[in-house]
Amino acid sequence: MSDKQDFDLIIIGAGSGGVRLARMSAARGARVAVVESRYLGGTCVNVGCVPKKLFVYGAHAGEDIEDAAGYGWNVPGDQVSFDWTRLVANKNAEIERLNGIYGRMLDNAGVTVIRGTASLTDAHTVVVGDQVYTAKHITVATGSWPVIPDVPGKECVLTSNEMFYLPQLPRQAVVWGGGYIAVEFAGILAGLGVETTLLYRGDLFLRGFDDDVRKFTAEEIRKKGVNLRFGVNIESIESDDTRYNVNLTDGTRLNTGLVMAATGRRALVDGLGLEELGVQLSASGHVVVDDHFQTAVPSITALGDVIGTPQLTPVALAQGMVLSNRLFGDGKGDMDYTCIPTAVFCQPNIGTVGLTEAQAREAGHTLRIYRSEFKPMKHTLSGRDERSLMKLVVDDASDRVLGAHMVGPDAGEITQGIAVALKAGATKAQFDSTIGIHPTSAEEFVTMREPVA
Repeated sequence: MSDKQDFDLIIIGAGSGGVRLARMSAARGARVAVVESRYLGGTCVNVGCVPKKLFVYGAHAGEDIEDAAGYGWNVPGDQVSFDWTRLVANKNAEIERLNGIYGRMLDNAGVTVIRGTASLTDAHTVVVGDQVYTAKHITVATGSWPVIPDVPGKECVLTSNEMFYLPQLPRQAVVWGGGYIAVEFAGILAGLGVETTLLYRGDLFLRGFDDDVRKFTAEEIRKKGVNLRFGVNIESIESDDTRYNVNLTDGTRLNTGLVMAATGRRALVDGLGLEELGVQLSASGHVVVDDHFQTAVPSITALGDVIGTPQLTPVALAQGMVLSNRLFGDGKGDMDYTCIPTAVFCQPNIGTVGLTEAQAREAGHTLRIYRSEFKPMKHTLSGRDERSLMKLVVDDASDRVLGAHMVGPDAGEITQGIAVALKAGATKAQFDSTIGIHPTSAEEFVTMREPVA
């Protein structure tokens, strides 16, 4: 490693991928700096996965209180109330705690943290404010940022960033979008007593998920009180004091107290000066890299959401590990993007890993499909009208399980274990020979015997 530069590696962005790359590289003896303009931990810790899951817990607590009556608990309705400001304050305290942990992890690893906004002036130089830093390697790990469509009145619209710091809950809300962020926030708001409408331009939300999962989830979400309106878009928004008139493409209008857009995210590369240095951006605005995170400029790499791979924290963490080894280890290592499990923390949850039925058929597989719908045991006494779905997509020729999909309580927790089996190439016969844990919902994955298709 050269001693001519200030650092061996400068990472722009202290999100999950950037912090992991920094710590692992410093542990290998590299002189590392991280530049961060906002908050340590990136989107996930501050305005993403972590606070969202805390809000989901908060929203679901109301159902747990109601369900307790079926188990003998007397919960007078007039004594139950919810304090949004307390939830936000408690969430903020937890995020501040995590910010501190990230800072200490970097300090203990010997990583230099530089606060401010970075730009690149050449292939080895990063400018932050009036300070100039040089490095043998530069990694862009700046993540992504919410996008609001350009419609009249877009200045009235909030994104997930602002929702985590909302000063008070409205009586009504409109959530605009059909991805996991939109579906999750619609569930959060409805669970906290907000009259919620979700708008999506397509005929069914959660594009890319298994069709059975999408249809089943829509049915269950409607039971939770969310008004789902598909095949419609926002044409314009008009502000009326503290209320908003949302004009839709089907000619109807909604009057609401809040409009949230979860309509996509873009790579956050503003002001970095990448293109001027020869770093290529794709048509979608993501940094173009090869399989080893290398851009068109030899000294500049990139990872995480900014390169357009699956926008999941564990993916960025794995990328950081691989890139650190390639830069400062034995120079080997590749990312494997197959069988990445994921969850949508709507209510009930979605957990999925592997191929959807449609993807498997498009890949040429002859399939056996196993599917089960049932009422979770908890609700036999709670009386709640909530059902679960489990589905296995199996290659008929090899008996290998190609995909596993679930909608129901703790779907993410259950799917993580199933992901290990799929990664190992498990067959349906091996699922069948596995003893279930009774009584659980998870045992359904090893007791489905008759294919439905």
